[in-house]
Amino acid sequence: MRPLVFITGASSGIGQALALRYHQAGWRLALVARRVADMQAWLNDQGISAEEARCYGADVSDANSIIDAAKACLAAQGVPTVVIANAGISIGMDTQVREDLEVMQKVMQTNVMGMAATFHPFLEAMKAQAANPTSPQKAGTLVGIASVAGIRGMPGHAAYCASKAAAISYCESLRGELKSQGLRVVTLAPGYIQTPLTQKNKFPMPFLMTADDFASEAFKAIEKGVSFKVIPAPMAWVARILRILPDVFFDRLFKNQPRKHRANH
Repeated sequence: MRPLVFITGASSGIGQALALRYHQAGWRLALVARRVADMQAWLNDQGISAEEARCYGADVSDANSIIDAAKACLAAQGVPTVVIANAGISIGMDTQVREDLEVMQKVMQTNVMGMAATFHPFLEAMKAQAANPTSPQKAGTLVGIASVAGIRGMPGHAAYCASKAAAISYCESLRGELKSQGLRVVTLAPGYIQTPLTQKNKFPMPFLMTADDFASEAFKAIEKGVSFKVIPAPMAWVARILRILPDVFFDRLFKNQPRKHRANH
């Protein structure tokens, strides 16, 4: 049987591009998002049949919702070889504004807790599959879509940067926990990708990349089982510099960075 990939946030952007790339490689698809009708319409447009792909409605910020979707996938399609926690949101916040504390909570709930809730229901089945010497499937892989924004905290992007930094650390911890049990954890940190998430950005986006190009690079990284990768390559060099840049220079460089749009803007 062809391998199965489970992708959250698959109704648009990176998630949809990843779904297409995996389909082109001959994989079966389990696609998850809140907008089920949009996913199904896209599958129809691509000529992808019900035998090749199934859609599941879920909100990753609600643990029970995504866990139910995962259980439905296990029952209907079997154990995924790759699980990609891609769903996420990006909203600006201002700590001095009371209602923005709820914004930060929402971002963390979706981008961090949603990732953990996506992985959780598959671990037992994926471990059992990895321990089975007769299983035709290769080692199971959990993929966390983080962001280069998780490398350093950008002014005006507190909630998003904090959530992606947490996602990077979470995946790093999980990688150490699961390696001895036959599972791989891959962390991907996109730079600026042309998606609905970045359309509202009012600041320069260097090395802007199409979602399809990102998906192609991501597919290769996941197949290789890399532990961490920034995509595209030029942004990886920027990330390396940002990691080691002294605070005094970092603060000076980004002091006039435009604030990310807030929820009510």
